[in-house]
Amino acid sequence: MPMPKFAFVAAESGEARTALKELSRLYPTVSPEEAEVIVALGGDGFMLETLHAHMGRGVPIYGMNRGTVGFLLNAYDEKELPKRLEAAEVVTLHPLRMTAETQDGETAEALAINEVALFRESRQAARIRIRIDGVVRLEELVCDGILIATPAGSTAYNLSAHGPILPLGSALLAVTPISAFRPRRWRGAILPHTACVELEVLEQDKRPVSATADYTEIRDVVRVSVSEDRKASLTLLFDPEHDLEERIIKEQFTP
Repeated sequence: MPMPKFAFVAAESGEARTALKELSRLYPTVSPEEAEVIVALGGDGFMLETLHAHMGRGVPIYGMNRGTVGFLLNAYDEKELPKRLEAAEVVTLHPLRMTAETQDGETAEALAINEVALFRESRQAARIRIRIDGVVRLEELVCDGILIATPAGSTAYNLSAHGPILPLGSALLAVTPISAFRPRRWRGAILPHTACVELEVLEQDKRPVSATADYTEIRDVVRVSVSEDRKASLTLLFDPEHDLEERIIKEQFTP
């Protein structure tokens, strides 16, 4: 089979830049706009940036770890890259769409691959009402914040906030409180991926809240709705021995 046209993109770190230089020497490349496969060199944060930058294009993205954790990336190896790309397994992800209404009446939208999160902006705890598909499920959550995570993002901030890890094919979303004060025993919820989550900020003047979709932040929100965007898709490539489903299972047994 002919070798696919691929492009390299790299983070600003020394390791990533060194890898970019060496791989560009070994393999012919094209621009990201012409590529049939994009090879991202960096850590999970850079992989997230790359996915956002090329969302909607349908071009597969194959990451090689030149960062720290590298959960969304494959092991770095300069040898036989075309063969690895040909043998790679495909994972398709659908992001979350966040629609946020601010105190001044403006509306903003953003997409999230990992999670949508709300955070208090002041020293006072946030007060948030939770609706699921139009039904109030929690009248008031007093907390530092709350997040809605995809299966791919469930091992990121969601896990740090003691949320559940979701298998990739589970078609579920995790709703996880961040430092909940009331109700103290509420640990969050697991919802079908078709659910629409609406978060209403109470006492927004006294207790302002910001909303983030991955790294897009909207300040002083009063209402945020979150749902899976089935029209948007992302294609990731993984080496067969390092597939994302297996990583998610392993993460649940990591001490």
